[in-house]
Amino acid sequence: MVTIKKDDEIELMRRSGKLAAEVLLMIAPYIKPGVTTNELNDRCHDFIVENGAIPAPLNYRGFPKSICTSVNDEICHGIPSERKLRNGDVVNLDITTIVDGFHGDTNQSFFVGSPRKQAKKLVDTTREALHKAIAVVRPGARLGDIGATIQQHVEPKGYSVVREFCGHGIGRNFHEDPQVLHFGNFGQGMVLEKGMTFTIEPMINLGKPDLRILEDNWTAVTQDGNLSAQYEHTVLVTDDGHEVLTRIEGKTSF
Repeated sequence: MVTIKKDDEIELMRRSGKLAAEVLLMIAPYIKPGVTTNELNDRCHDFIVENGAIPAPLNYRGFPKSICTSVNDEICHGIPSERKLRNGDVVNLDITTIVDGFHGDTNQSFFVGSPRKQAKKLVDTTREALHKAIAVVRPGARLGDIGATIQQHVEPKGYSVVREFCGHGIGRNFHEDPQVLHFGNFGQGMVLEKGMTFTIEPMINLGKPDLRILEDNWTAVTQDGNLSAQYEHTVLVTDDGHEVLTRIEGKTSF
């Protein structure tokens, strides 16, 4: 069941979303060749806790870390480890915070050192797809409009949309209804209403959309070994449009 958020709940979601955005701003300077994904995890964990919040991924369904770090062909849910990042890598950091019982969820793909041309084009296209999808969010629009907008932007460029994972409703719970697919048809799906909160988080592959899950039972990687990119924001449906809860105006880079 989709939960329509009340004004006081929305305010708490703004606070949680702002903190999640601040985590990405804080960690960005540390993403460089030689750093381990464990080091990034620990810095984010400490920052979240020091701000009186909880890192939502930690122990969520057994997930062992406080953030997800997905590198190169890893689509999502990568587990931080002693792996050292190298020049030319693309790493996605997925941050979810809990502030006074409410979740804020965002992620960003970062370049490690100097980006390769092919990687830059994929990451830029994924970010653009998120922006275009957010732009269609308003009361009366349909969920299918979001997915169709993403699909229409990336597929003509030769990229593919991951089907197995999607955006989701969010609030008191990490994952709520509705499911927000990143592909679909305009004019189809649930009608959006004021007070709905959900994530849009397209996962776009350089090659085919097929994936497999590693033996850790979490990390999803591209079946063909090609690069994947992702961006995510938590979005609120307002009276006449939308509000991005995980964006800090003038600071957030996407």
